[in-house]
Amino acid sequence: MPPARKRTRTYDPAKIRVAVLAQFGNVRQRVHTLTEEQLARPSRLGDWSVRELAAHLTMAVETVSRNLDRPEPGAKGLALLDWPFATAARAGDIADGTRELARDNPDLDALYARVEQRITERLATAPDDRLLAAGIGAMTLADYLVTRTVELVVHTDDLNRATGADIPLDRQALAACTRLLADALAVKAPGASTEVRIPPYAVVQCVEGPRHTRGTPPNVVETDPLTWIRLATGRTEWKTALDEAKVSASGERADLGGLLPLMG
Repeated sequence: MPPARKRTRTYDPAKIRVAVLAQFGNVRQRVHTLTEEQLARPSRLGDWSVRELAAHLTMAVETVSRNLDRPEPGAKGLALLDWPFATAARAGDIADGTRELARDNPDLDALYARVEQRITERLATAPDDRLLAAGIGAMTLADYLVTRTVELVVHTDDLNRATGADIPLDRQALAACTRLLADALAVKAPGASTEVRIPPYAVVQCVEGPRHTRGTPPNVVETDPLTWIRLATGRTEWKTALDEAKVSASGERADLGGLLPLMG
């Protein structure tokens, strides 16, 4: 994967911590209200049920606590913008772990309460630069928490689509998720011929070609944050989003279909 040519975006670690806890709290409140019939429904994610998806959402947070319990690695091994491209390699292990977690924890309320307590306690004392031995490479806690906004927002949306639960998305979590995935596109397709706009959170330039310097760019893609997140993670296909007018694309270099999804 080519390196990013532009300065890496920075995130406010304090705000990201609050966003992770807030979004997990949003999910916990709604999962508590799901009926057994809803939990038994298919989730649209492979063969997972909604119960398994709900259990998986706790893994996004519990992995922070678990990694903070482990010895600190000697050196950072994974940059934040490398993360979106490194997750697919662990998909099989994650799927197996999710099914096992759901099977061993039939009481989702107790599981969510335990996970929330652990993450709250550990974040209270852990410094932002503390290295975590994550499964795909060592990352700072601050960077790793940004990736948690992606996991939480993406799977909250999955849960909403599967159940109609209407779980709210924390604004800061949604913003961080949108920006990280937009920046990942600029890494995958470096250049400045196409401008991708995802108001109100992100604007990035990407795709090789003539560089735009002033006025309206000749190649523009614009969409809303949730549509962008679904495109970047393979929940929605590019052609479908165009046909449904969920995304607008103008210019000969505005077709992003061949670059998506960014995460498998």
